[in-house]
Amino acid sequence: MSSEKYKLSEIEGDLFNAPKSHSLAHCVAADFGMGAGIATKFKQVYGQVDELRAQKIGTGGVAVLKDDQRFIYYLVTKDESWQKPTYDNLRSSLKAMQQHMFSNSVQKLAIPRIGCGIDGLEWDKVCAEINDVFYNDDVDIVVYNFVPK
Repeated sequence: MSSEKYKLSEIEGDLFNAPKSHSLAHCVAADFGMGAGIATKFKQVYGQVDELRAQKIGTGGVAVLKDDQRFIYYLVTKDESWQKPTYDNLRSSLKAMQQHMFSNSVQKLAIPRIGCGIDGLEWDKVCAEINDVFYNDDVDIVVYNFVPK
């Protein structure tokens, strides 16, 4: 989906190979356990779990790490790692990220199919939420669909 400024596209590939010009985002729980799914790779690559916990971000918010010239967004969509997120919490986290992106002139974002792996949300509904939140923004969002070789 795209407007004059907004663009959402999907490609096959590894999110961690996204250009450094793109900030990254994924979903986590407020406990920052990150013990399963793509979150384990974020934890391995970016670490700083104590720094994330120190931000004291509740469900519906976004924790942020800086990686050189880009940001790594942790969308807090549930309280505990074992829980399932709601679409309302996802939307709140997306809006919190949108505010940070706007304040920091972030126009390129790379994401997995957020909330659709272990969390079990439906991609069509998640995609509709993303489109609704960002449609009027000057932002290019690339969704990476990982296909194991």
